[in-house]
Amino acid sequence: MHPHLNRRQLLAASTLALAAPTLWAATEPRRDARLPAVEVWKDPSCGCCQDWIEHLRAEGFAVTLHDSGNTAVRARLGLPVRLGSCHTALVGGYLLEGHVPAADVKKLLAQKTTALGLAVPGMPVGSPGMDGPAYQGRKDPYDVLLVTKNASGGDVSTRVFTAYR
Repeated sequence: MHPHLNRRQLLAASTLALAAPTLWAATEPRRDARLPAVEVWKDPSCGCCQDWIEHLRAEGFAVTLHDSGNTAVRARLGLPVRLGSCHTALVGGYLLEGHVPAADVKKLLAQKTTALGLAVPGMPVGSPGMDGPAYQGRKDPYDVLLVTKNASGGDVSTRVFTAYR
């Protein structure tokens, strides 16, 4: 027995030490091994981007972050500026632009749709990451767009993947 602890103190310390990993696990989102990892590019000072990343993590995605901005990677991946937002991501070979809900990412991955990816242009209030206390429960309507490359190899086309009203 430890010289400075009585039996009761030692038991309490041992119980806490054994419970600590369980307590930690209960507060950490669980990674879903069936989901591919997400790689995100954002500006280092963007809070709503970080909130979106936390939304993805809470839904089981592992996220790798690049705090280097997203303009260059968006252009490299072929997404027009008109569809842009504050962060760009890659997951399972698909591009994600903006505040795309995790449910839509999972739906895209399950459907294995031939597409460049999904985009939520702008920063609509009420979308994941744009839904914090500062917005006082406000939810503006927005669309998650499925982005496909035109057969000619030129610009891209879009259609509504999911409408949030």
